[in-house]
Amino acid sequence: MKLESVDKAITIQSSNVHLGDGLPDYARENILRVASKYFGRLNSASAHFSKEGITYRCSVNMQMGGLPLKSAEAKDKDIYLAFNAALDKVGKQLRRAKREVREDKAERVDKDVVLRERFSPASEANTPLSGNDVAEPDEPDAMS
Repeated sequence: MKLESVDKAITIQSSNVHLGDGLPDYARENILRVASKYFGRLNSASAHFSKEGITYRCSVNMQMGGLPLKSAEAKDKDIYLAFNAALDKVGKQLRRAKREVREDKAERVDKDVVLRERFSPASEANTPLSGNDVAEPDEPDAMS
């Protein structure tokens, strides 16, 4: 699924960590990848990084289409692994939401009606054939 639009910018923030040049670009690319994988319309997204002792904490928030905000948080000694873990958690929430939306769809009535008509006991009662009988046509073929 292609990403339809990004209504707001993806914000990458940190409170007491220098992110450098690569991490914000890496975070934006991966957020866009996850967004395009599931719903295709990203309203807003943010990632916030902080350092607590020797571990990094990353929280990722994503707003997709008409869904509620999906949020996740992860800790790791490596800042990239913390971001990937948080993004995987948000991706899991989006996957579950997509499955829930897909399963809430109404069943195809026309398909069910056709199946019921084809296999209904009433249609079997109209056929006078037993298991060993062979059906003979009422009218002879015009070609033979």
